[in-house]
Amino acid sequence: MALSISSLAREHEIFIKEQVEQIERALHPSVTEDEELVRRALFAVRNKSVVIGRYIPSNGILYTQVQDVRPTEVILHLHSQIIVCNCPHDGWCRHKVSVILSLYQYLDSVQDWAAKWRAKKGVNLHLLAAERTPENWLAMVDEVMSHLLPTGRQIEHYLISTIYENAYTKLRKHQPFEREWQPIYHLFMEIAIISKLWKHIFQTNVGMKQEYFEYFIDRRFEGIQIYVNELAGKSRLFSTDVFFDALQVMVRELLVERNTYFSRRFNIYLLFWDSIFTERRRAEEERDVLVNLQEVSDDVPLSDILNIFHILLKNYEKLKRNLEEINPEHLDVYFGLAKFSISKRDDVASEYILKSILPLLSDYINHYLMPSKRQLSVKRIHSLYDNINLTEQEEILLYSAFGVHGVQPYSSFLLKKQRYEEWVALHLLYPSSISYLETCGLKEILEHEPAVTLPLYHYYALEEVNQKSRMNYKQAVRIWKMMKSAAKKSGKVNYWTDYIQTVREQFKRLRALQEELEKGNLLA
Repeated sequence: MALSISSLAREHEIFIKEQVEQIERALHPSVTEDEELVRRALFAVRNKSVVIGRYIPSNGILYTQVQDVRPTEVILHLHSQIIVCNCPHDGWCRHKVSVILSLYQYLDSVQDWAAKWRAKKGVNLHLLAAERTPENWLAMVDEVMSHLLPTGRQIEHYLISTIYENAYTKLRKHQPFEREWQPIYHLFMEIAIISKLWKHIFQTNVGMKQEYFEYFIDRRFEGIQIYVNELAGKSRLFSTDVFFDALQVMVRELLVERNTYFSRRFNIYLLFWDSIFTERRRAEEERDVLVNLQEVSDDVPLSDILNIFHILLKNYEKLKRNLEEINPEHLDVYFGLAKFSISKRDDVASEYILKSILPLLSDYINHYLMPSKRQLSVKRIHSLYDNINLTEQEEILLYSAFGVHGVQPYSSFLLKKQRYEEWVALHLLYPSSISYLETCGLKEILEHEPAVTLPLYHYYALEEVNQKSRMNYKQAVRIWKMMKSAAKKSGKVNYWTDYIQTVREQFKRLRALQEELEKGNLLA
């Protein structure tokens, strides 16, 4: 029975129309390459260069061939909605487009579709790129993003990265040829695309899955850092000044006009003021603009942001006044400010900030951080406090705020102060494992005061015994061997003999344990 292409198209109408929509989103009529691709695909359809081959209904595979410069095979997996072409082109190639449009003609007018697609052409990106101005670069982004983000259209969370890559790929084709211009072009486009995407997502009230957007922004932050590092500290062309002025406005708008994920917006803003915007004049202008802002997003603590410029302009009196009232909810901002001041080698500002937030740390860690993030956050916080001098009382306050998440840094502090008994008490309060004790400095304790380790070994050995398995008994014997060595080193041989005899008597009913004690030669 002959294959009815019309029946096949109607049977898979939803799939075909979805592919046509994807073509509309992926290919932009203002991009010369995309316009040429669609033109050649339409030519193939009109000239009947698409040959529909065989169809296997059981697995939904349709074999087609496009008579191009050389015959090209396109396979449609209709059930799994996958299209494969054997040409080297990634994404939508003219062969895939021509096959989809040749099927679409049985459902609707391809000519009408092409006319509507071309009608979306606003301005030619090549012409905009030819005259190098910030306004033209922004117009290029507007043109591409308006095609990818129609007004009011909600975006599925899994499409965010795809839309970004699509836009960036189109804009990258128009980058300047001069090498010294390329980093600022890429940085400009990164910020402009992210800002547009961010605004659209939260204007359309998308029920965005948090982890998707956070992952996307974190990846883009890494890309921004690369371009910022390329530009930082290098001499600039006079003609690039207007682009840096535009970037200043763009990162400010991203910070104060967008919504949600404030800490990530703040990190981008800090990155620019740490590495790109280094002139005093620019800092004074930005401070004045922020002070006079009439409207900002609800999640923006403007007085906290102004601390950036108190640090840059060495206005410590205003910085101290702002530090008198700190909301624990905004401590992420202050950690960023502390890191910023350390990067600027401003010891005065970093000490003011870190000592001001010290009394709020415990509340922040225990009530504002998710349990899964506390361990890593404590490690980062401790690395900041390593840059300033704390009194002994302040250090105790710091480590008590860390609690169980700060056992390792507190252990280092106690070792530094040679408070070995307190070190042991700490690890009895927050038990872990022998291997973790060694990472926290157990060997140093054994070297200086081995006698204080005996209660630790006793505790961990009994924990193994209580598991009541031969494997755990073997581990208990290993720990007792360490305890025996520590007892001998501290001159407590008699204590050890009495201790191990007591253990043997206490657990005389555990035959497997008794055997392991004999094998371990602990009774000798």
